[in-house]
Amino acid sequence: MSEIGLDHYLLLGALLFVCGAVCMAIKRNAIGVLMGVELVLNGANVNFVALAHFNPTFALEGQIFALFVIVLAAAEAAVALAIVLNFYNNHATVDVDTAEELKG
Repeated sequence: MSEIGLDHYLLLGALLFVCGAVCMAIKRNAIGVLMGVELVLNGANVNFVALAHFNPTFALEGQIFALFVIVLAAAEAAVALAIVLNFYNNHATVDVDTAEELKG
């Protein structure tokens, strides 16, 4: 039985990143696009933590970067959901293709 190495974690991070990018590209629903953004950020987090584990010179920095990405994702989700709810109240849909005009 082989051990799980850095290559496996990097492959998982790349797979999450690609799934998120594809989700952002093909979804028409704003919630689906936000889920794709979260997948992209989680893919980056897996890479940061894996590099922090397997590279002793990057140990603390990788975990700090991952923590910053988590904080950024929480702030992004809060702001984006507020925008989606406001858009739903104005247009009665969350379809991103119907967002032709953005007025303040």
